[in-house]
Amino acid sequence: MIKKLIAIAFIYGCCCMAWMILGGTVVQRTHQQNSSLRAEVGSLWGGEQVQVAPSLQRLREVEDTVTRQEGERTVTETVTRTEFEPLALAGTHLDVDLALDHRRKGLIWYPTYRVGLDGLYRIANDTDESATYRFTYRFPQEATVFDNVELTVDGEALADATVDGGAWVHTLDLEPGETRTIRVAYGSQGVGTWQYRFGERVAQIRDFALAMTTDFEGIDFPVGTLAPTRKTRDDDGWRLAWDYGTLVADAGVGMALPQKLNPGPWVSRVTFFAPVSLFLFFFVLMVVTLLRGVRLHPMHYFFLGSAFFAFHLLLAYLVDVVPVTAALAVASLVSVGLVISYMRLVAGLRFALVEVGLAQGVYLVGFAYTFFLEGFSGLAVTGLSIASLFVVMQATGRLDWEHLLQRPEAPLRMHGRPSPRAKANPAPPMA
Repeated sequence: MIKKLIAIAFIYGCCCMAWMILGGTVVQRTHQQNSSLRAEVGSLWGGEQVQVAPSLQRLREVEDTVTRQEGERTVTETVTRTEFEPLALAGTHLDVDLALDHRRKGLIWYPTYRVGLDGLYRIANDTDESATYRFTYRFPQEATVFDNVELTVDGEALADATVDGGAWVHTLDLEPGETRTIRVAYGSQGVGTWQYRFGERVAQIRDFALAMTTDFEGIDFPVGTLAPTRKTRDDDGWRLAWDYGTLVADAGVGMALPQKLNPGPWVSRVTFFAPVSLFLFFFVLMVVTLLRGVRLHPMHYFFLGSAFFAFHLLLAYLVDVVPVTAALAVASLVSVGLVISYMRLVAGLRFALVEVGLAQGVYLVGFAYTFFLEGFSGLAVTGLSIASLFVVMQATGRLDWEHLLQRPEAPLRMHGRPSPRAKANPAPPMA
């Protein structure tokens, strides 16, 4: 028995090494594809867009007295220079529409999206004299394409509006108490997250309101962004609102697009945890064969372990061409079919279907399905392990293990019946 256990442990160790190699291969393929394909997706869809709030500056002409020495003569003159005084916008009202459009490249799903932004920015001259203001609007550098761009001042389109270096700069002259409204609207596309940032430093934001519409349910907010003040379900998506009035913040507003299950990382996790499922399967199978009096040679365990490995090997390459659920179904049918058809020859159809087939369904197929439970996979595996331990303990609690392990093994069965050699040398009955 000790030699048999050592042989089974060696087979188990070889299977573990094979899974580590396969898992490493999947991780490497995923990393290589992600490195090359992310650049390709970025060139088509842009990156994680960050729209920075426009800046407003008041221009002032300041006269300085400059004294310089020309030979033995001192010259004093007045020099005029322009100062740019940063100011807060009088109001910001934004409408943002996000439409999710997942794209798959290789083993990775990318959460690409279309964004439509329509912003109204109010500028007010609250001084007692005329003033000149400079409005600077920087478009997201991560975007590659902008369409349906509209730049208006008080509803009038600007014929001479130009965007230079990714920024639009417009100068306005305002009389005392006068207010002007600038509208900037465009459509674009990105990947992963969309954010509206108030700036790199803490700034005062006056009369800020942002309304966002999504066509997806799984909403989340990037780290360092403000939570919405209102949330309302709308068909398949959400209507979100950020109404903060006046605030002082260096945060922003944003949305993290929902991520689909990525085949590559999912398969690698299932593969790296496969030794746990095989250990539980071998453990339960050894106990069942002892209880049923079925003799299994280490070579039987070798072929069973190979059938388990075939499941993960087939799964790792099927996910390249079919959805994850379809790949899992096909790999499960193939592996379970291998095991049942083989054990039918070793110990009979009933034992193959009931004891072995049920155990494989739980510890191979069911184990893999637990990895669909994002954030709960570890808990599900732990529960499965504890449940298995409970069942085995209840089934073997009254066994005399010392006598059971010392007695000769049960006869080797062929097609459910003892072999001719076993008939000539029957095993002694249990005490």
